[in-house]
Amino acid sequence: MGCKAAFLFVAPRANEKEHRTVINTPELELTVVGVGNYREAVEAAISLAAQGVEAIELCAGFGVNGVAEVKAAVDGKALVGVVRFDGHPAFGNRSGDELF
Repeated sequence: MGCKAAFLFVAPRANEKEHRTVINTPELELTVVGVGNYREAVEAAISLAAQGVEAIELCAGFGVNGVAEVKAAVDGKALVGVVRFDGHPAFGNRSGDELF
């Protein structure tokens, strides 16, 4: 198996148990997880890192505060990257920091 990675997206009614899938390719195992807020994102990131996920990418719904919370939570156990918008279209062009 190659790299284990994850993509977390945040949406107000997302549920990490229901909104989750794993995509396997010969080089990559990608776990996609939807979370309802930053607290759930932190919990999911800690769990994913403990399962050997090496890289966690956060959707553009995460503002700078949300990214910082996830990065601090995994404490170097996984790399954290982010897709960036100044405001996300799904959130009325606001940052997740304003919502979560």
